[in-house]
Amino acid sequence: MPLYTLTYDEGVQGFPSFYTFYPDWMIGMNNYFYSYYQGDLWRHNVNQLRNYYYGSFSPSIMKSVFNELPLQNKIFKTIALESTDPWQLSTSFTDQQAGNFVATNWYEEKEGDWFAFLRAPNSTPLAAADFPLRSVNGLGNSITIDTTNPAAAIINFSISPLVEISSIVSIGDDLYYNVPTRIYAGEITNVVRDYPNGDNYIVVDTTVAAATPPTLDVTYFFTAKNQTAESHGILGHYNVFQLQNFNVTPTELFATRSEVMKSFP
Repeated sequence: MPLYTLTYDEGVQGFPSFYTFYPDWMIGMNNYFYSYYQGDLWRHNVNQLRNYYYGSFSPSIMKSVFNELPLQNKIFKTIALESTDPWQLSTSFTDQQAGNFVATNWYEEKEGDWFAFLRAPNSTPLAAADFPLRSVNGLGNSITIDTTNPAAAIINFSISPLVEISSIVSIGDDLYYNVPTRIYAGEITNVVRDYPNGDNYIVVDTTVAAATPPTLDVTYFFTAKNQTAESHGILGHYNVFQLQNFNVTPTELFATRSEVMKSFP
């Protein structure tokens, strides 16, 4: 657990500030802030290199929460910064999902503000709690399975009667099957729908991490999209986020906000 320096303000009779540096003593005097560290006296806010404390670099960190209408389940779609520069979104999570990391170069500047999309991170295989939040597309029962080449296993489906492989299914999707519980088969590398020539099959790489090649006792196949590519935001009642700034030049952050919409299950 990280340690902080906690300061008390007599004006507000509270503890308004946390610092990630650890001075031996600190005091404000003549409109300057001074501190002692390992026997040396330091004057703050005069160094031309920002984010440096006692000769060592440390990024600025701002942690807060979006918690409007806390009883309402919402989708947090974006992060927006009223700032002179974009800040890295190092963590973002709700009571139901974790958000993806957002680098500073992923932001777009619009009318002086910085905008970036919030995305759920991709995890393979999907956890049981993630299935209700993702689009899962059913395929049907296979007729033959050829795993001679595990990196290009072939899952054949019937043509008569036709088991149609939906056009939604594409290369890069994850393939699952039931026997009787959900098992991750691997990543789809090809989809062939050539009915006149009798071809109706999926090629899947079963050598990827956490995959288990299917066998002939498989009862049903289904697919799931990449979570990051499909994600429209992160779902939850609130969103805790942490921003980090690594600039060594002056940067101002005035406000943060998020585009939020009510979730309709």
